Amino acid sequence: MKQRIQFGTKNIDFTLSFVERKSLAIKVHPNLKVEVLAPFGSDSKKVLAKVKSKAPWILKQIEQFKTYKPGTPLRRFINGETHLYLGRQYRLKIVPDKINVIKAFRGQLFIHATDTNKDALEKQLQQWYKQKATIVFTEMINEILPQFKKYKIKQPVLNIRRMSKRWGSCTPAGKIILNTELIKAPKGSIEYVVIHELAHLVHHNHTRPFFDLQNRMMPDWKKWKDRLEYFLA
Repeated sequence: MKQRIQFGTKNIDFTLSFVERKSLAIKVHPNLKVEVLAPFGSDSKKVLAKVKSKAPWILKQIEQFKTYKPGTPLRRFINGETHLYLGRQYRLKIVPDKINVIKAFRGQLFIHATDTNKDALEKQLQQWYKQKATIVFTEMINEILPQFKKYKIKQPVLNIRRMSKRWGSCTPAGKIILNTELIKAPKGSIEYVVIHELAHLVHHNHTRPFFDLQNRMMPDWKKWKDRLEYFLA
């Protein structure tokens, strides 16, 4: 059910659900929505009072998520619009040329192109993203893999492609599939996805041992997961 509390001059809207759990949980999601989960039988007034006592923390989380969001509009591929690469925004500079080449330099993304039509520029940029993703993702896997030495994981086969609903996945045979769109995210977020998939080569399901392993390999993984989901929402 939808609820609202007032803290000073600000209103906090949230959804309240009564579920089978032992304690109250307050979650602030990357899309800025606030979710409150209360144990069955909880007193509604006490729940609202608890949420209000946590209002400063809730507002702080909301503001932090706002700072992650680039807020880029629909891409038109014109000079001056911004495009993401490794967590940074680059301003597009289209240069008609006899060759096709892209360079990211000092906050600008120079696209030298033989065809400056929107569709052609978009295709060229996607190819560049995939090339960069291949280099960055491969290097990151090679850097992180030694941390899993005790689990005797073989060198995974890397596959990079665009996916609509997942950042990454892996197969029992040891193949890791990563979303090309990850190359737009901060390196910490990419590292989180790589560690997540490598941990799945040890523990195939989201069990306690899996999360224990992920926590050991990257104690602040939740922060980078939130940044990823909000940065590329």
